[in-house]
Amino acid sequence: MADGITYGINFPFRDSITGDYLQLTQYQKDEIRADLIHLLMTRKGSRYYLPTFGTRIYEFIFEPFDGLTFDAIESDIRDAINTFMPNLIVNNITIEPASIEDESSAGASSAVIDDVPYIFRVPGKGTADYTAKIKINYSTDAATFAQSDFVIINI
Repeated sequence: MADGITYGINFPFRDSITGDYLQLTQYQKDEIRADLIHLLMTRKGSRYYLPTFGTRIYEFIFEPFDGLTFDAIESDIRDAINTFMPNLIVNNITIEPASIEDESSAGASSAVIDDVPYIFRVPGKGTADYTAKIKINYSTDAATFAQSDFVIINI
């Protein structure tokens, strides 16, 4: 543990191996990543008293892989981040069809791939022909923690 300090609950939720009820984030960068993943993987309209929280990523799962869909995904992600994480600076969002290697390394039912904290996927059976890989490069301004990181979501 980082000097006994924890910042919040890690997302997606996992059992704690240190005796806490759920796994907690131990570093600021982990908390920012967990907050971002929580925002992106929450269906818009599913939170009581905060119906605009989240994104519509799940709605794009069966959409065609074309520029219009990719632009809509990027716009939705940027709007959610600007609204709910204003200190996060999105440097780049790339959306592309997933490769066969991306699919072969992913478990069909897990949201986290091999406990790699950067790669997440919407649960369900996917194939490379129908899966998109969203990579979000972000940084924080100097007023908060001044760091740069990325996250990959396979839908």
